[in-house]
Amino acid sequence: MVEDRIKTGIKGFDNLIEGGFPKGSNILLSGGPGTGKTIFSIQYLYNGIINDKEIGIYFSFEEKRNSIITQAKQFGLDLEKLEKQGKLKIIDLGTDEISKTTIGDILEIIKNFKAKRVVIDSITTISYLSPENEFHNVSEYAVKKFIYSFITRFKEIEDLTTIFISQRDEVLSNRISEYICDGIIKVEYESLGGDYSRNLTISKMRKTKNNEDLHPLQICDKGIVIHNLE
Repeated sequence: MVEDRIKTGIKGFDNLIEGGFPKGSNILLSGGPGTGKTIFSIQYLYNGIINDKEIGIYFSFEEKRNSIITQAKQFGLDLEKLEKQGKLKIIDLGTDEISKTTIGDILEIIKNFKAKRVVIDSITTISYLSPENEFHNVSEYAVKKFIYSFITRFKEIEDLTTIFISQRDEVLSNRISEYICDGIIKVEYESLGGDYSRNLTISKMRKTKNNEDLHPLQICDKGIVIHNLE
């Protein structure tokens, strides 16, 4: 049986995962600062709207809405136009807005907006700001339970394909997220001795024969391009 695929539209990426993410997947996008996680996620939403008419939402617990819009403009992506057309929402949530109802509130927004593509930025921040962490003496088990519940509840919405952004150096949230998520994409910033300083690997993609090689990631004026390492 051939799985329905959700194309990212990112040049050089979709052919590494048999045409796109399996529909309905939860994908963990992990990496340090400056590796391209935000623009990858923005392109995922933007291309879904433009190419596949799939409504998207970007939930940010870190960056403000205006910052996300400004970043997208650098690559010729007009997110404000899509918002005005009712095809996109960018929702930034402050650190004081996390509560025990946050998961349900987010899912309700997704359902009402009929979104098919969602980005959560980031699962790392959510784990720090979870209600269980309010008094900073919470057990590791409680944080794991919160992250598990947060991610798995996105499966309640049929055909929703979600990217969860994570900081690479956060061991606890990554460990549980990698276990739960259907796919894992890791991006790194390091010198390869040539033109490319960023690289991408796909270490897991359920229902997919994915390419596990290291691939140079280039950020150009049109956004991200994934190359083969030759």
